Amino acid sequence: MAPKLTMDKFASLCKRRGFVFQGSEIYGGIGGFWDYGPLGVELKNNIKRAWWKAVVQERPDVVGLDAAIVMNPRVWVASGHVETFADPMVDCKSCKRRFRADELAREHPEPEAAHGHAPLAYPTRCPECGGELTTPRMFNLMFRTYVGPIDVEAEFTRAIAELQGEDWERASARIRDLKDELDRATAYLRPETAQGIFVNFDNVLTTSRKKLPFGIAQIGKAFRNEVTPGNFIFRDREFEQMEIEFFCRPGTDEEWHKHWVEERYKWYRRYGIREENLRVRRLDPDELAHYAKDTYEIEYLFPMGWSELEGIANRTDFDLKRHSEFSGRQLTYFDDETGEHIVPYVIEPSAGVDRCLMAFMMDAYDEEEVRGETRAVLRLHPALAPIKVAVLPLSRHEDLVPVARRVWDLLRPHFMTQYDDAQSIGRRYRRQDEIGTPYCVTIDFDTLQDEAVTIRDRDSMAQVRVPIANLVDALKERLADCL
Repeated sequence: MAPKLTMDKFASLCKRRGFVFQGSEIYGGIGGFWDYGPLGVELKNNIKRAWWKAVVQERPDVVGLDAAIVMNPRVWVASGHVETFADPMVDCKSCKRRFRADELAREHPEPEAAHGHAPLAYPTRCPECGGELTTPRMFNLMFRTYVGPIDVEAEFTRAIAELQGEDWERASARIRDLKDELDRATAYLRPETAQGIFVNFDNVLTTSRKKLPFGIAQIGKAFRNEVTPGNFIFRDREFEQMEIEFFCRPGTDEEWHKHWVEERYKWYRRYGIREENLRVRRLDPDELAHYAKDTYEIEYLFPMGWSELEGIANRTDFDLKRHSEFSGRQLTYFDDETGEHIVPYVIEPSAGVDRCLMAFMMDAYDEEEVRGETRAVLRLHPALAPIKVAVLPLSRHEDLVPVARRVWDLLRPHFMTQYDDAQSIGRRYRRQDEIGTPYCVTIDFDTLQDEAVTIRDRDSMAQVRVPIANLVDALKERLADCL
C-alpha cells in the first residue's frame, strides 16, 4: 500500500508544484479561501469533466443547468436555510479563540458524554488555553450581501453623527429607514447549488420534455461562512459543488437512492481511488438534515480520519413543496397516463470538487526506491492528470531545441502539454512524476538522425522509440481513456 500523505506534506506539495495557493497570500491570506494554480485548475477541470461525462453525457436521463449564485432571498426562506442553516458557536473568554461547539464536543468530550450518559455535552473549557468558554449560540453560515445602490457604511456614519449631536429623533428615524432599506436589499451568496435546480424545475421540465425519472446536474461555487474552516482545502468558505437532483415517483425513491449510492461509489473506483480508502456509511437519524428521509455518505480515509467525500440524500418532496408554497407556483409533474399531478421525490448526490481533488491526489501519491533514490510519483488516472504529455529535449543544445519545439507544436492541439528544458533529464522526469504526467516525450541527438522520439511511461518508467510522424497516434492510443 502506498504511503499516506500527511496534511502538511500534502499542502507543501500543492504549493511547491502549483496546485493550490493561499488566497491573497501576499497580504497574509484569508481563512477558508484558496487559489488554484496552473496544475490545480487543470486537475479541477478534469475532475469536473469526468463527473459531467458520467452523470450527464453517458446517461439518457440527466440534463445540465448553470444557475445564478445570487438568488431572490425568499428562496432561502423557503428552503429553510434562513431558519436552520446554523452551527453552535462558542468563544474563549481568555484567548478569544472561536470554535464550533459540536466539534469540540466530539473531539474533547466531557466525562458524562464520554461514558454515554448524555448525547452531546458541550465542553466548558478552551482546548487551547484552558479558559472558560461562552454558552453556545447558533451562528447562521450564509454570507449576507446587498443588491442595488446602497451604502451601508455611509448611512450608519450619518446616524452615528446625529446621535453624537444628540439629535435622537432624526437618528432613530434614519436607523429605522436604513433597516427597512437593508431588509429590502438583503441577499445571500448561495450556500448550496441545489436550490437553483429546484426553482428551475418547471423551466427544465418544459424545455427538455423529460419524463420521470430524470435528473438535473449542476457544477458551481457555493459559500458558507464556516466558524472554523480547516484541514487545508477540506472545509472552505468558498468551494465548488457537483450536484444532481434526481426526480422520481414517490414509492420508487428508495430504489433510486440505492442506485445512486452504487453509481457514485463506482465513479470514485473508476478513476482510481482504492477500495481500502473508500467506504459507504449510512447516517444515523440524529445526523440527518431537516429535509432528509435518509442519507448515505461516501467517505474517504483522509489524514484526519474517515470524512465525507460525497453525500447522497433522499430529500423526498420537501423542496418542491416548499417552493410551491412560498412562490405560489405549482412545481409538479403531470402524468399523461394517469392524468395526475405528481410532486416528485428527489435523490441528491452532492460532491465537493475541492474534496475530490484532495482524495484523488492523496490516493495517487506514492513513493518508491529507484537506484538508491526516493521517487515521488502521483499515479493519477490519465483522464484526471493535469498534464498529459511533457516534451523534454535532452538538453538546450541549439540543434535539439528547434526539433523539440516542433514536436511540442505538433502535440498541443491534441493534449494538455508542458515543455520543460531546465536541469538534467533525470530531474525533469522526477518533476513530471510528482505532478502525475502519464507520458514524457524525450528529444535526443538520435532524433536528429532518425526523426524518432522516446515515450516514457510514468508508472513503469518503460521507454519506447516512436517516429515523430506516428507520435500523435501513439499517444492517443495510450491516452484513449482521456479522449
